[in-house]
Amino acid sequence: MKILIIDDERSIRNTLKEILEFEGHKISLAADGEEGLKLGISENFDAIFCDIKMPNMDGVEVLAKLIEGGCDAAIIMISGHGSIDTAVDCIKKGAFDFIQKPLDLNRILITLKNATDKTELVKQTKILKKKTSSNVPEIVGTSEAITKVKEMIDRVAPTDARVLITGSNGTGKELVARWLHEKSDRAKMPFIEVNCAAIPSELIESELFGHEKGSFTSAIKQHKGKFEQANGGTLFLDEIGDMSLAAQAKVLRVLQENKITRVGSDKDIDVDVRVVAATNKNLKEEIEKENFREDLYHRLSVIPIHVPALADRKDDIPLLVHHFIKEISQESGKPIMKIDNDAITALQQYKWSGNIRELRNVVERLIILANGKITKKDVALYTIPQD
Repeated sequence: MKILIIDDERSIRNTLKEILEFEGHKISLAADGEEGLKLGISENFDAIFCDIKMPNMDGVEVLAKLIEGGCDAAIIMISGHGSIDTAVDCIKKGAFDFIQKPLDLNRILITLKNATDKTELVKQTKILKKKTSSNVPEIVGTSEAITKVKEMIDRVAPTDARVLITGSNGTGKELVARWLHEKSDRAKMPFIEVNCAAIPSELIESELFGHEKGSFTSAIKQHKGKFEQANGGTLFLDEIGDMSLAAQAKVLRVLQENKITRVGSDKDIDVDVRVVAATNKNLKEEIEKENFREDLYHRLSVIPIHVPALADRKDDIPLLVHHFIKEISQESGKPIMKIDNDAITALQQYKWSGNIRELRNVVERLIILANGKITKKDVALYTIPQD
């Protein structure tokens, strides 16, 4: 274990250090609260022993600031002037345990064993949470353009504000929508996607709002629409710009009243849904052409997020290429293929009209067709020429 000892008494520090090093632990020392706080925040410790009475910053303040700073270590408070009230106060503020001086060797080792179990549990919980959220692919990139998108997701996701995601085909609009859901309080509820461009206009209302049995010729049973299926969660309306004006009017009503009516019914059904929409069209131009309702546009675009084209974030191409090579190789059960730097440079010079989706397809093609290692020559051979 990696342990930090914060105490202004040198004899206590050294005694504890000798005992714990004898048990095989790695020890760091701090002579006062400020030094201890700096070490505790900047390094990952499994356990921290912290004296309560110290100059410049007492132990209770150090405890509070460590926890506030996200420290996961088991913090054990020690004091020669402790009382029941002091101990209870420390535990309430997040301390793992409280030990009075003079320190008892057996008590120290038992407390440390329990602290080890607690720290390991915290680590395993974090790993489990990470695995749970890893169902949504990460947004790869560190360029200024994509960093702004990530920051916007972090700020907007915890709210219920509607979001309109814009960007060209293949830029990753759906991924942004999924992360808005994943980082929201609705993450445990459904994420339902509707591709408005893929559903015939005569069926869009049934898909969105559902229908009753017998409401039209092929309605052989009752059907719950996407709004009902997403109740409590997030409804992602992809390619909203391709939705018919009639369906737009009904979506507008749902956003205003939080109620839907199934086709063939006159009964209102309450729904609690966060709507995230996306489009590759310029909706303001569509409004001028009378293809899109202006009032719906303003309802949907409370928070606009524009996903940049790959041409506007070419610095991310090396990261994306390595990410896709690893991902595709693992999916196919093959060793991770290497790629020359010259080949990556060549890929950065490409126009990428199909954006991230096109880049991934090209990387997959290169993995299949290249002979052992992807070279600049492979890029020239297997990437479709552009004007």
